[in-house]
Amino acid sequence: MTESPFIHLAVRSSYSLLESMITPKGLKAWCVEQGMPAVAITDRNNLYGALEISLTLTDAGIQPIMACCFDVTDGMPKSEPTRVSLYAQNEIGYKRLMLLSSRAYLDAADGVPKLSRELLLDKTDGLILLTGGAEGEVARHLLKARIADARTELSTLASAYPGRCYVEITRHGTEDEYACEEGLIDLAYELGLPLVATHDARFMKPSDAKAHDAMMCISNGQYLGQEDRKRVDASQYLKTAEEMRELFADIPEAIANTFEIAQRCAVKAETHQPILPNFSNEGRSESEELRKQALEGLEYRLGAADKLYAERDTYFERLDYELMIIERMGFPGYFLIVSDFIKWAKDNDIPVGPGRGSGAGSLVAWVLLITDLDPLRFDLLFERFLNPERVSMPDFDIDFCQERRGEVIRYVRDKYGADSVAMIITFGTLQAKAVVRDVGRVMQMPYGQVDRLAKLIPFNPANPPKLQDAIDDEPKFQDEIDADERVGELLEVALSLEGKYRNAGTHAAGVVIGDRPLVELVPLYNDPRADLPATQFNMKYAEMAGLVKFDFLGLKTLTVIDRALKLIRRDGRDVGPEWQSLDDQATYDLMASGETLGVFQLEGAGMRDTLKKVRPHNLEDVIAIISLYRPGPMENIPVYVQGKEDPSSVVYQHPDLKPVLEATYGVPVYQEQVMRMAQEIAGYSLGEADLLRRAMGKKKVEEMIAQRKRFVEGAAEQKGMEEKLANDIFDTMEKFAGYGFNKSHAAAYALIGYHTGYLKRHFPVEFLAASMSLDIGNTDKLAAFFQEAKRLKIPVLAPDVNTSSADFDVRDGAVVYALGALKGVGLEAMKHVVEIRDKDGRFADLYDFAERVDPKHVNKKAFESLSKAGAFDGMEPNRARMLESAPLLANLAVSAAQDRQGGQGGLFAEAEPALRPVLPKTRAWNGQQKLDQEFKSIGFYFSGHPLDDVLEGLDRERVTLAMEVQDRASDGKPLEMIGVVRARSDKPARNGGKFAFLTLSDPSGEVEMMVFPETLSQNYDLLQVGNAVAITVGVKRNAEEIKLNAERVLKLEAARLSKAMGALKIRLAVGAYVGDLAGVVGHLAKLQDLEQGELLIEMPLEDGRVVTMKLPATYTIGLSAQRALKEAPGVERVEPLKAA
Repeated sequence: MTESPFIHLAVRSSYSLLESMITPKGLKAWCVEQGMPAVAITDRNNLYGALEISLTLTDAGIQPIMACCFDVTDGMPKSEPTRVSLYAQNEIGYKRLMLLSSRAYLDAADGVPKLSRELLLDKTDGLILLTGGAEGEVARHLLKARIADARTELSTLASAYPGRCYVEITRHGTEDEYACEEGLIDLAYELGLPLVATHDARFMKPSDAKAHDAMMCISNGQYLGQEDRKRVDASQYLKTAEEMRELFADIPEAIANTFEIAQRCAVKAETHQPILPNFSNEGRSESEELRKQALEGLEYRLGAADKLYAERDTYFERLDYELMIIERMGFPGYFLIVSDFIKWAKDNDIPVGPGRGSGAGSLVAWVLLITDLDPLRFDLLFERFLNPERVSMPDFDIDFCQERRGEVIRYVRDKYGADSVAMIITFGTLQAKAVVRDVGRVMQMPYGQVDRLAKLIPFNPANPPKLQDAIDDEPKFQDEIDADERVGELLEVALSLEGKYRNAGTHAAGVVIGDRPLVELVPLYNDPRADLPATQFNMKYAEMAGLVKFDFLGLKTLTVIDRALKLIRRDGRDVGPEWQSLDDQATYDLMASGETLGVFQLEGAGMRDTLKKVRPHNLEDVIAIISLYRPGPMENIPVYVQGKEDPSSVVYQHPDLKPVLEATYGVPVYQEQVMRMAQEIAGYSLGEADLLRRAMGKKKVEEMIAQRKRFVEGAAEQKGMEEKLANDIFDTMEKFAGYGFNKSHAAAYALIGYHTGYLKRHFPVEFLAASMSLDIGNTDKLAAFFQEAKRLKIPVLAPDVNTSSADFDVRDGAVVYALGALKGVGLEAMKHVVEIRDKDGRFADLYDFAERVDPKHVNKKAFESLSKAGAFDGMEPNRARMLESAPLLANLAVSAAQDRQGGQGGLFAEAEPALRPVLPKTRAWNGQQKLDQEFKSIGFYFSGHPLDDVLEGLDRERVTLAMEVQDRASDGKPLEMIGVVRARSDKPARNGGKFAFLTLSDPSGEVEMMVFPETLSQNYDLLQVGNAVAITVGVKRNAEEIKLNAERVLKLEAARLSKAMGALKIRLAVGAYVGDLAGVVGHLAKLQDLEQGELLIEMPLEDGRVVTMKLPATYTIGLSAQRALKEAPGVERVEPLKAA
């Protein structure tokens, strides 16, 4: 008698997040090697991998069994879920399985998926049930010796799944299995139900047990050294059929039934052609509706245009051609759906981008308002978007205002039905750095050691390195292994776990829309943080299952533009006609100057250098710059500049290439030009030319040989061209196809760049306020915009609780600094303050403020931050006193709020409010202290700079300020710089030690430089944030960028950088104690220094007059003296004066 084949029915894959190490590819290879004809993956509550697993196994001739293992709940609070597994026999069963998995997620109020018992027992057609072994409900009763309950439960399952209920037996060696197996077998025989043997496989081979154990600890936040923790048995690897037969030798029928179940299941997850909801209207078909809307849209666009870029007939011919292709390819519905939600967004004043990607090449897209660029004006090609020679789904990526994108998604959900719209799931993986940290943690190795190992792995978010590559490239790993053998163990485990799925989330932008409830096509997942459910398949497999993805992207710049326009229009002004015509010369002059901070796509330092060289004078130039400023094409910038400056120097390989390449001075910059070259020289259709471009990009040798032959023959036929010249042109095309840019995408982004440039040139105040508003939480960006405002001589008004808004605003040609941008206060809290002020009037004094605000919004920390920033200066100019009073005022706010709640004063409505505390008398801060505190609250120096007064006494020929670096830096010549360290970020150096990125702030702005390990270790304490230093800076300058590195560091006072002075004028603050100053002056009189001079003291009196006194002796007045005086209590400023 031949042995029964065994089929694995309970394999968990890596899609059971952090519960299994078995991947679909690994399982396929194992089945092929073992000759196992079928296999079921039963992931926990999910079908994440159903389509991928189905395709992977089918590809190798293995039958996938569609299945899922569920945690079942009776809905009672705190009841422990039990386990069952369901297997789809046919299409009906698979659809039900998808629904059950979806409901397990969608019905889980606490975000933990589980299936309700009610659903499990309902509509069971097409499903086979396994009872869950020792973890099932039947076993649960048996373990508690409730035999009758166990029998009732098994009977219930058997009647809900007639002829399709199997009693599951597992042998992983647990106590529960031993305790309940006999009872399960007895009940199965008693009720005439078949037995089936399963093995809950979690890893491929016995040696993986240790790594899997670590994975479980990562998942559950436990340590390997813990005794009492979740674990699986070391035997839970993929056992061979022979091992399983041996394990269940006493119950051969349980093995035979695995094969029977496999034979009873005959369905697999399939791919599907794209499915879209129907978009017909008033009885018109989709094609008729698209044609109607497109023709109306073209009339509207042509009527609104200030100038046409071709004959009217040309526009209509192009429209007809595009419509014919769209109809033939079956995509009218796609265009109508995208157009509909974009029109809705525009009708509701939600900013929408002008387009992105190749979609801007479509005239139909332009007339349906999907894009905002006339493709005929910029010679954008439809075939780059939809190629008639290669049917593939069109793909519009749409940019929306970042803050209102969700409204558009909600509109789509409401229009097509909540059950037909979903986001797309994404899976986070255990990447090299994270997996080393995680494994080190569960092994309880010292944090410092694990941190050191993780930092040996390069940080590259765009392309994270593989752990093995990092180990191969970094000899220090071997040193660590030699020093501690546990490091070798850690790395071995980490390598086994790297790349496994860790968690599920939601794709930031992708939305799928179906023509039916999505659960009929894919299972759904619920991300508790998202508005919509998501598909359980990731993007690749969701699209293969027939769902069409629409990208709703959030672009911050659109919000900046929108906010700036609202600020402009609030004052009754507006943009001029050049906003539409794109020909404002002043905007292009701004770009050519390189002063483009905040201008979309054009603000990086290297890009600014490029702008200065190219000096754009129209949008075509800007499109070219965006396309050229990337690795590879960058080397053609000098050729482009040369051709622009002297068009007669441009050489074309053939006269007929001139119309194609003239706009870019002979340099093929765009993929569209490569397509045009093939059309012009060799007679390709644009569809064929697009295929050629794609082939060139992929560099497939056989295909390129065939294409070259076709091109050379076409050139001979079309132009009578010699083979050598045709080959030369083909070589040029091939070179540029590899890194040519998509012109449609560059053109759309150049348009946004133009609009931001226009705003910056003509409405700089509103533009800066809007830009700062969108970066309200980013101190570095706010500091840069603040410096830009200073450069443009735009006043920035200090935060003030009586005059500032919660967000950035404009008033009388100045930017009003946002209260909500201060550290430790919060935007919502400040909106509350402004709301109270608008409703009941300005705050009369500090007590009035404290009594009116809600202490839940404005707590002690907020009082302190507002005090440091000077937001109470209008009521209490002594900031030191204000800060000291913050706890008292915060308490008063709490008392006043309690009074409001309790009807104020109990019996007597007129009773006195909470007692007002007496505020402490406190010495005023000196100028330095005031700036330091401001820095803590605002994040940069605002009302002045600690080095303002030092600047006047410096030898300006020797010292380079931040704003002068661009002009003064030349390769190899060091600069002398001064500044206060504003930020420092230390990084591990490859050869040990640390290097740092240093932000140095001086009165003119900020500059970033590198500090190499040796310099950093020598000056570690000197380079702490807040210290004033003089630095000799090394300069590396290539054509594109300037790199600075700190070579020598001194305390500012120790640097000999001052020029000869005759006197110092010391300005005291109101309420200063002169006695404090006397001690410092007495000390200066004793110091012997070459720089001697007079001291003048300015004292403001209570009545507003100022008295100036000259002290009788001469004193040290060098840089160190200036710094000492400035730090004396009550000194507001120290000003060097020239010798009389």
